Amino acid sequence: MSRPRKPKGRPVSGWLILDKPFDFGSTEAVAKIKWLFKAQKAGHAGTLDPLASGMLPIALGDATKTVPYVMDGRKIYEFTVTWGEERTTDDLEGEVTQSSEKRPAADAIQAILGDYTGVIQQIPPQFSAIKIAGERAYDLAREGETVEIPSREVEIHRLTLIGCPDNNTAQFEVECGKGTYVRALARDFGRQLGCFGHISGLRRTFVAPFGEDDMVPLADLTALEEIEDDAERLAALDAFLIDTGEALSSLPQIVINDDQAHRLRMGNPIILRGRDAPVSADEAYATARGKLVAIGEIGGGEFRPKRVFGG
Repeated sequence: MSRPRKPKGRPVSGWLILDKPFDFGSTEAVAKIKWLFKAQKAGHAGTLDPLASGMLPIALGDATKTVPYVMDGRKIYEFTVTWGEERTTDDLEGEVTQSSEKRPAADAIQAILGDYTGVIQQIPPQFSAIKIAGERAYDLAREGETVEIPSREVEIHRLTLIGCPDNNTAQFEVECGKGTYVRALARDFGRQLGCFGHISGLRRTFVAPFGEDDMVPLADLTALEEIEDDAERLAALDAFLIDTGEALSSLPQIVINDDQAHRLRMGNPIILRGRDAPVSADEAYATARGKLVAIGEIGGGEFRPKRVFGG
């Protein structure tokens, strides 16, 4: 009987909120962070296109169990639309498919924004990760196929025209829900205004619950590679990590003692006492000494663990 393989890397856990640079893929960024931190596991909460910059929340170790909660959070993007051309990818990377000499005035742009606010139907771009008959749309698009992608419901909480620096461009900020494609907004703006358009600049500044102050430039992390001592270098990197439990701030929290934490980590429920104890919740999280112990449900005076986290 063969021995189980020992995981490679450190069992480090937490969130690293990377300020992803332009022209750097999300998968490439995760691989770089995993290597820098010598982490056993890593994942990210929401892909950013290579031509986009800004917030890419990266989960290390046990924090990967909380990725779905960040994926579901609101996001804020700043973006620039260039008028006059529609492109295959709806951004600078693609080939021009339609063009126009028409340019929209600021008041005309402002007038259509209400059509894209609230719960709307949106057709994702041809170059997207949407699956069509089991294949990614971008793989089909790269093979030259034009596929019918069904529209889907997305929510735009806020959409603001920031300004029009010149006749050819307009700058916006959007706060949106899960699954929204900003490139599709640029495409649809251009079509409705009769001038065509594509994204020429895109930056993500917020992924709930993380804000701009949490972002760490990649250069700040790679600069630490100059530290020769492994322990010193890794300690300096770990100082940038945000506790795993911060990803769950939208859920009810219960604070427990060490004995209760031990029971939860063994997979057992605990009895909740006290007037302030939540009566029921489909999802909540428990912490001991400020550290995440478990995600679970509350009912019948008990907290029942669904996912547990190391001590």
